[in-house]
Amino acid sequence: MAGNKTQATTADVADFLDSVPDPKRRADAKAVAAMMERVSGEPPLLWGPSILGFGRYQYRYESGREGEMARIGFSPRAKELVLYLIGGFARHQALMDRLGRVRLGKSCLYLRSLDDIDREVLEQLFVAELDYMRETYPE
Repeated sequence: MAGNKTQATTADVADFLDSVPDPKRRADAKAVAAMMERVSGEPPLLWGPSILGFGRYQYRYESGREGEMARIGFSPRAKELVLYLIGGFARHQALMDRLGRVRLGKSCLYLRSLDDIDREVLEQLFVAELDYMRETYPE
């Protein structure tokens, strides 16, 4: 069975964040990184070429496929920050209702700017997601 394409690397996180071309997106990425590091208590690692992740968990699907990934993370893309929250959003509806202007995918929250959201609510969402991940995927 082939391994996962997205693996933790030893790439320099500060260099990665400094390389984000748009100054506003770079500042937002640094702010989200600091928030995720604070709430997770974990240092950031670069997973693959473009995902900044905090903490690790082991997963195993019913198919037998297994791997390791960051408990929470994000990627500063060209137009948005993409925040990866594996547990989804339905369980966090009360927070989502107060968060602000975002787009949602199955496990991705797309954020154009931190100015569009309530940062305190975002931090509460990260804490709730980490609680879910610790419960679902104990260390």
